[in-house]
Amino acid sequence: MDPFTRVPLGGTDVTVTRLGMGLAPIGGLYAAVGDRTAAAAVDEAWDLGVRFFDTAPLYGAGLSERRAGAALKDRDTFTLATKVGRLIKTDSSDDSDMWAEGGGATWDFSAAGVRASHQESLTRLSLDKVDVLHLHDPDDHFEQALAEALPTLVELKNEGAIGAISAGMNQSEMLTDFARTGQFDCFLLAGRYSLLDQSGLGTILPECHNRGISVIVGGVYNSGILAAPVPGATYDYRPAAPQVLARAQAMERVCARYDVPLRAAALQFPLGHPAVASVLVGMRSPEEAADAAAMARVKIPGALWRDLAGAWLLDPEVPVP
Repeated sequence: MDPFTRVPLGGTDVTVTRLGMGLAPIGGLYAAVGDRTAAAAVDEAWDLGVRFFDTAPLYGAGLSERRAGAALKDRDTFTLATKVGRLIKTDSSDDSDMWAEGGGATWDFSAAGVRASHQESLTRLSLDKVDVLHLHDPDDHFEQALAEALPTLVELKNEGAIGAISAGMNQSEMLTDFARTGQFDCFLLAGRYSLLDQSGLGTILPECHNRGISVIVGGVYNSGILAAPVPGATYDYRPAAPQVLARAQAMERVCARYDVPLRAAALQFPLGHPAVASVLVGMRSPEEAADAAAMARVKIPGALWRDLAGAWLLDPEVPVP
């Protein structure tokens, strides 16, 4: 796989590299990063060929967007995605414990809230346009997202203020409902299409493939366990159950027979599906950026995927790279 090949999102003119940089970590997700390390992480990803960057107002109460804007200043040919559905409110407790350098946001999928969020993001990013705008985790706000937020995204696209309409979620069912509206160009699906969880294969992925909607896959390491399946590893942001840890460790043993790191297989696996355009990997340092690029370049023999299937660790019908 060439991780720096650019592919289109849906039927739009927006293109993304097959490997994208998730910018939640440089917003201080769980641990402080600092301006210098954040800038160095983006610089390293850029120098290696990454041209797709994904952020959100939620990430450090705008800190990720400000750092991304500063790091990408005076550069071109990149694709940037951000999100709407939360407005920064630093006195809010919503998810603020996740952000080591400050956080806080309040839900808002109203038309006015979407426009305000979009404009505030442009200011923090020092841009006049974003390429992709996601509805951010509208799980408990489906009706308002459909009735107010989505029509506003359509207006913004018609105005030339955004290039592609998307939604980003940790579930596939609601994304499938969104896909059936015919209004979306792409989706960000986090954690539901990985070596450990292929639940997206039964719903959103075939729907998107049939409709020509591109899927960006996040959470390829399922919050850590597929990067390092050691005791205490997390799966979906909680301590992994013993059977999940054992399954990941069994996958690691199969990969080791081919001198392939498990995280390389985890990163590349989603790209085997024809609907998947890109994978996003969170990178908080130059070292993490370099590692993600290296894992994306590892040559994985077909026999490895066959051995995973032969050991009942992967459905033999699942598409692989």
